[in-house]
Amino acid sequence: MTRYWLVRHGPTHAKAMIGWTDLPADLSDTVALARLTSHLPSEAPVVSSDLSRAIATADALGPRPRLAHDSALREIHFGRWEGRGFAEVEAETPSLIRAFWETPGDIRPPGGESWNDLTARTWGALDRLHSQGPDLIVVAHFGPILAALQRAGGLTAIQAFGHRIDNLSVTCLTLDPPKVHTVNHRP
Repeated sequence: MTRYWLVRHGPTHAKAMIGWTDLPADLSDTVALARLTSHLPSEAPVVSSDLSRAIATADALGPRPRLAHDSALREIHFGRWEGRGFAEVEAETPSLIRAFWETPGDIRPPGGESWNDLTARTWGALDRLHSQGPDLIVVAHFGPILAALQRAGGLTAIQAFGHRIDNLSVTCLTLDPPKVHTVNHRP
């Protein structure tokens, strides 16, 4: 059994749909980072998405064993919606963007991923990583953290979407057996 300590990267301050766009994290809140670092298991290895905001956040957690960055832990790919605001996309394709958020599953943004694509990718990564120890710190994004929560909690996608996942928060869970320990904890 591996306990996953899922950490959402530091804020980007973007007011748009940012998935695979590689924006840096604002890690200036050193007090929050210190609390986060002390809350996490000190000997647990760290793996992060390969996007710079996750890598920099993982680096800020101090000297810990590191695993190779994993592109399967990236945020959902918004395709042609990347970098655009909800209102802008809704003005062009109102039914598509509403369906994407209100009935997550197989609906994809043009050139992007569906919720089911993201969950398959995330679940595959977590299954590959389960042998890394009793505890594993995963620095990732809103979507992959919700996908892990959906699986561990036996939730529907809509139920998972009802959870808030703040920047620099911790969601702790196991997949075997499936159990959610904490969601969106801000140490």
